[in-house]
This record gives sequence, C-alpha cells and structure tokens, in this order.
Amino acid sequence: MTDSKNINNPVGQGGGQRKRLSRAERQNNGPHRNLDRQGAADRKAELVRKMREKAAAAEAAAQAGDDTAQS
Repeated sequence: MTDSKNINNPVGQGGGQRKRLSRAERQNNGPHRNLDRQGAADRKAELVRKMREKAAAAEAAAQAGDDTAQS
C-alpha cells in the first residue's frame, strides 16, 4: 500500500475519507485559535490592570511614608 505525501490526497486511506485540512488548520491555526487568542488577551489585560493597581497602591503608600517622615 502506498502513502501519499499530500495530506489532502491520502492514497490508500480508503478513498480519501479524511477531512480536507486547509494549510492553516494543518499548522494548528484553525478558527478555534481566534477564541484562544481572545481569551489570552483578556487574561493579559486583567493581569496588567491588577499589576498597575498594586504599583499605584505601593506608590501611594511610599508617598504617605515620605510625608510622615518629613513631619
């Protein structure tokens, strides 16, 4: 039985019963990837927001500490 090098023309695979995959799908970049990327962007935005809040709180605490030291 011979094997074809072309994934969309699988010789000996029962007449090509496999789903035809686009180039992007073969590289694992199918339509589901957009949802994954959106979710990752949301998580990153949330993380950045939390880090900025922490930094602002730490800066405010340091500023308050400087004010009490000067009094």
